[in-house]
Amino acid sequence: MTRVAAVDCGTNSIRLLVADADPATGELTDLDRRMTIVRLGQGVDRTGRLAPEALQRTFAACREYAGIIKEHGAERLRFVATSASRDAGNRDEFVRGVLDILGVEPEVISGDQEAEFSFTGATRELAGRDHLPTPYLVVDIGGGSTEFVVGDDRVRAARSVDIGCVRMTERHLVRDGVVSDPPSGEQIAAMRADIEAALDLAGETVPLGEARTLVGLAGSVTTVSAIAQELPAYDSEAIHHSRVSRAKVREITEWLLRSTHAERAAVPSLHPGRVDVIGAGALVLLSIMERTGAEEVVVSEHDILDGIAWSVA
Repeated sequence: MTRVAAVDCGTNSIRLLVADADPATGELTDLDRRMTIVRLGQGVDRTGRLAPEALQRTFAACREYAGIIKEHGAERLRFVATSASRDAGNRDEFVRGVLDILGVEPEVISGDQEAEFSFTGATRELAGRDHLPTPYLVVDIGGGSTEFVVGDDRVRAARSVDIGCVRMTERHLVRDGVVSDPPSGEQIAAMRADIEAALDLAGETVPLGEARTLVGLAGSVTTVSAIAQELPAYDSEAIHHSRVSRAKVREITEWLLRSTHAERAAVPSLHPGRVDVIGAGALVLLSIMERTGAEEVVVSEHDILDGIAWSVA
């Protein structure tokens, strides 16, 4: 048994997992799992740089996480950074800040590495379940990018494309610095066209049509599940391994894209940091389901963070 800590710093959120890992049994026992919305990728698609205020929010979360890691006495720590820091011209500033606070250098991983971690985290506990046929298609809809991975007991093909919920919102749904409330039909159509082009790109590498089980990861997917279940608050246990039909995803997506900020903010299971970007994230999910013909998505709370933890164990 090894006590490990894993940090996943994405475009929209930073997350921590402290867990006891037992490679012999394949069990990962959570001691602390948490998420903070920091919007590290704020404006990156437009400016190519990490904003000073975004860096400060991220460093504040890192200081909080450093205390938790020390409290639990984790033996090993791995910090992985994904899309936003990969794209930024000033990512050295981000690397220095994390190193000063946590004592480890963040690994700015490639999209392919990100996909492999996501696949491992999402599917390790699904192995041998007859009611979930393989191969799996794991889709990790992040803030800046979406990873597509097809595999069974191992990764067969993977591709990362730039259609995350934050990137799509900032690229298509913002006018004069403000998110449209609600967006116009023209804005939604342009976003949909961008997503479809990215799916074409992903399909060049990943055989999207071969998968028999669609597994969806990250905040956009888990939030859609929470809304589908009409949960009175976000409930990880209710969300983990829930299933949402394509018809339900379409219904929720259409509502999100025609609702106002106030209407979305009133949904009790919707994190305040996702109110402005959830419509774009849901549209990415719906587009994937329509493209692949998936009748449902199996929602997993275990994702890249769990894959990082296994890699360090």
